[in-house]
Amino acid sequence: MRLRRCTVLYLEPREEAAFDLASLLAGGNGLRRTRRWLALAPHLEMEVEVDADERELLGLLGPGEWTERDGFDAGWQPAIGRLLSEGLLIGDDEGSLTHAERDGAVRAAHWWEPALLMHRFSRWQGLDSVAAMEANGMTTAKDMREKLGAPPPEVGERVPASRRLPLPRAVEDEFDALLARRTTCRNFDTGRPLSLALLARLMQRVFAARAAVAIQDDAVFLKKNAPSGGGLHATEAYLLARDVEGLAPGLYHYHAVDHALEPLPVPDAPLDALSQRMLAGQRWFAAAPAQVMLAPRYARSFWKYRNHPKAYRALILDAGHLSQLLYTCATQMGLAAFVTSAINEADIEQAFGMDPLVEGPLAVCGFGWRADTMSTTEFDPTGEVWGR
Repeated sequence: MRLRRCTVLYLEPREEAAFDLASLLAGGNGLRRTRRWLALAPHLEMEVEVDADERELLGLLGPGEWTERDGFDAGWQPAIGRLLSEGLLIGDDEGSLTHAERDGAVRAAHWWEPALLMHRFSRWQGLDSVAAMEANGMTTAKDMREKLGAPPPEVGERVPASRRLPLPRAVEDEFDALLARRTTCRNFDTGRPLSLALLARLMQRVFAARAAVAIQDDAVFLKKNAPSGGGLHATEAYLLARDVEGLAPGLYHYHAVDHALEPLPVPDAPLDALSQRMLAGQRWFAAAPAQVMLAPRYARSFWKYRNHPKAYRALILDAGHLSQLLYTCATQMGLAAFVTSAINEADIEQAFGMDPLVEGPLAVCGFGWRADTMSTTEFDPTGEVWGR
């Protein structure tokens, strides 16, 4: 049997502190500190703790060259066996087939390795962020100020006020008024469905292709209303339709060229429960009748930006462009909207059938009608939406 190390691997020496009553009673600081080494490999779902022998073994093997297992003496065999079972070592036998396939996907994807590591290990699953904030007494700005102290200043200042050069303020017009009404909605009207016509118009304005230009039969580039890194438009729109007249509740993929919805398998969980889980417990956003997952297809971007340190950053910018365009279009149409990155990515991937090495959500947007009364606080200091 032959062995190699997995393609991407980082080792982290992690220190963790826990309360220790015995230490406190003995005159210490009341903390017990433990240190351990963790292996982070993005083809795996979880980090793996490794000991000194295993760390040394991982350093002896490379990702691109096979080594005979029999070449290691008996003392190394327990470490080899465990690292094979965890997927940090890849063998050329059937027992390593699943890990080898996932590792091969990493090898073929052209990710810049630090970005891939951040992407994989910053994903949430099953987290209720609202419950966590409530448990920690961090639900309001006042709570955060009391718990965390004062934040950094609200603006950066590089010179004294006397040296600043005032700019003339323009007379505001209708577009300025439109921008002023853009306020994140946390109070959707759950009794008022969204019409299919309004859904279609917003999806067209934000996500549809205005033109498709073929350089060759297998190289097509789209023109859309939002900019995109390299003009590649790698971000797909996946729709969770809760309450849209004329559209069955469920999950859909939006086809940007055909301006059409592709129905996806019905989820096992009730749609409202799935929505709240995807949104990490943010029940005010889960009430929106239409919710859109912004999910890049990484290969589309990395086709051009191979192993590029800026490629993932460009995809994050793309999600920002699309979410702001959605806000603006929704506001112009009299609708309310939101965007959030506090999401359970792994739950979204499972529901929509995404492979996180190939495609995955960066943010979720939603839109619908705003309720007549405010039950959850919204930030509207000038009263553009709720009045003064």
